[in-house]
Amino acid sequence: MEKLSTDAEFREEIAGDKLTIAVFKANWCKDCHFIDPFMPDVERRYEGRVRFVELDRDDLPDLCSELNILGIPSFIAFRSGKELIRFVSKLRKTREEIEQFIERALQVSDALSQS
Repeated sequence: MEKLSTDAEFREEIAGDKLTIAVFKANWCKDCHFIDPFMPDVERRYEGRVRFVELDRDDLPDLCSELNILGIPSFIAFRSGKELIRFVSKLRKTREEIEQFIERALQVSDALSQS
């Protein structure tokens, strides 16, 4: 997962016509580290269909405030610079829940392609 460190990089990545999922994390977040072991497999499963980028919430406080990122890890799906859907909760996220979110994001993205 490519780690982005500036607001400009983030905006450039989400501007494209491809579905991009931004994962907002922080070094001190235990639930963020919980997903680290299985996320590379998840990325491989969706290779070619979804681009994943990672952002550290503490490095980009203004962007996170703008996007209303409160809980982490937060997953937000973007396409053509617009937010499609997000997966945010106070609870630890399982691989299954993350994959369900990705599938929903793909459905929303595909529906927009057809309209």
